Amino acid sequence: MPETAIPKEFTPTHDEFAALLAESLAKEDLFEGSVVRGKVVGIEKDLAVIDVGLKTEGRVALREFSVAGKPSEIKIGDEVEVYLERVENALGEAVLSRDKARREESWTRLEKQFEKGEKVSGVIFNKVKGGFTVDLDGAVAFLPGSQVDIRPVRDIGPLMHQPQPFQILKMDRRRGNIVVSRRSVLEETRAEQRADIVARLEEGQVIDGLVKNITDYGAFIDLGGIDGLLHVTDMAWRRVNHPSEILNVGDTVKVQIIRINPETQRISLGMKQLQADPWQSIEAKYPVGARVKGTVTNIADYGAFVELEPGVEGLIHVSEMSWTKKNIHPGKIVSTSQQVEVQVLEVDANKRRISLGLKQTQDNPWESFLAIHPKGSEVEGPIRNITEFGLFIGLEGGVDGMVHLSDLDWTKPGDEVIKDYKKGDNVKAVVLDVDSQKERISLGIKQLAGDPIDSLSKYKRGDTVTCSVVAVQENGIEVKTADGELTAFIKRSDLSRDRSEQRPERFNVGDKVDAFVVSADKAARRLSLSIKALEIAEEKQAVAQYGSSDSGASLGDIFKAAIRKREEGEDDKEDKE
Repeated sequence: MPETAIPKEFTPTHDEFAALLAESLAKEDLFEGSVVRGKVVGIEKDLAVIDVGLKTEGRVALREFSVAGKPSEIKIGDEVEVYLERVENALGEAVLSRDKARREESWTRLEKQFEKGEKVSGVIFNKVKGGFTVDLDGAVAFLPGSQVDIRPVRDIGPLMHQPQPFQILKMDRRRGNIVVSRRSVLEETRAEQRADIVARLEEGQVIDGLVKNITDYGAFIDLGGIDGLLHVTDMAWRRVNHPSEILNVGDTVKVQIIRINPETQRISLGMKQLQADPWQSIEAKYPVGARVKGTVTNIADYGAFVELEPGVEGLIHVSEMSWTKKNIHPGKIVSTSQQVEVQVLEVDANKRRISLGLKQTQDNPWESFLAIHPKGSEVEGPIRNITEFGLFIGLEGGVDGMVHLSDLDWTKPGDEVIKDYKKGDNVKAVVLDVDSQKERISLGIKQLAGDPIDSLSKYKRGDTVTCSVVAVQENGIEVKTADGELTAFIKRSDLSRDRSEQRPERFNVGDKVDAFVVSADKAARRLSLSIKALEIAEEKQAVAQYGSSDSGASLGDIFKAAIRKREEGEDDKEDKE
């Protein structure tokens, strides 16, 4: 058999073969760690045999070709992309991975979507600490619990293994970390829906809504995809203590749109606006001075609110509740739900305020007191209080009268006399004045005995009076008239004509002295006396009767004769008695 010639390219030299082998191996090294395209050449049980153009095939588990828990649909002849981990393992087979290939594809795609801010599709497949894991078509992401929904979700079951959109919040390829949010997608969708609904609504529009939630300050009404707030003050014209008095969750109500905030998309609703305003023509309905009946609805520290009709309330201020009960809590005078008669004091339709009075429907106790006890009449009552300026005496009708310090005694200082009284003592007094407007009654105790100053009328200038010394002071002496009705003060300079005798200490308490009446001023309530003036007057009288010093008689002789004559007159008076 003739020998066939072999082409030179099929018979390389040793060096050429080494170079070809090195080139081949170099290409194979480039495949490792990258995604390559291969063909399914066989399926063995749960493995797929894939030819990627190497010396040997690789095997990949069929489960790696399943998505979102669905079984794999791969078949022989399909072309797939796989990740080449190693060209050859210990068994001489290529090490391939579909999961890693999908992950690489996903990361590349997700990075582009993240840069563009696009939403991505994924499946929640497991629960972990602090949140959940999401399959983003091969790439595993973390979904924090706070980013699952707009409101807390109690049962995550219906959301598991269901394809749904997510928003990527953070990506770190080097660490293999992806954080996604489902909440941001819902908020964006909700915002779009709200904007669309708000665009169809307008202020003043009347629509039906569903009571979704009730709070202390109002209720949230579902208007078909957007909530509006119905504040408690806009539920009814009358006072509403709590929204639950009118509404229940699940009720369908008719409301009016009061206000729409285009920036925050908040909607304020009202129910009372659909009813007639009871405050229209309120002044004609409740004129000032009219007496009306109402129900006490609320009690505060400063007064009580009275409902005159549904939607119309007035306030009885604490100062208008009782004539005599001052500084007392309104709850001790009236009670909630009590029917009361009140008088309209003031109406302000613009501010929607009506001022009411309770005490005005009762007799003024000061006017009643004056009708029974006119000025000058005598009253009696216990001392309720003692102050630095007088006594307060309890009188009939629940009123008090005051006795000022100046009306306690005619002669003694009031701050000294008041020490003789104590709380609870029953005392008599005279009515001096009654002011029903200022709610004051003035009383006097000293007026019970009459004014001693009235006795001044029996004294005239030039009279001689006999007095008793009641006090000796440095600048004079205090004396009391013989009848004990009046007191007077004789100054040092008026104690004697002789300067050497102008010494108060030469007098003792109880001494009898004669004095000259200098003046008796009833308006000033003062009796002015002088011993010196008496001595001068007696001298003039003696000189006039018994001669003068010019006739040769000495002043001493004249005084001796006058004294002798005076003594003789007193002896004759005693003999006659």
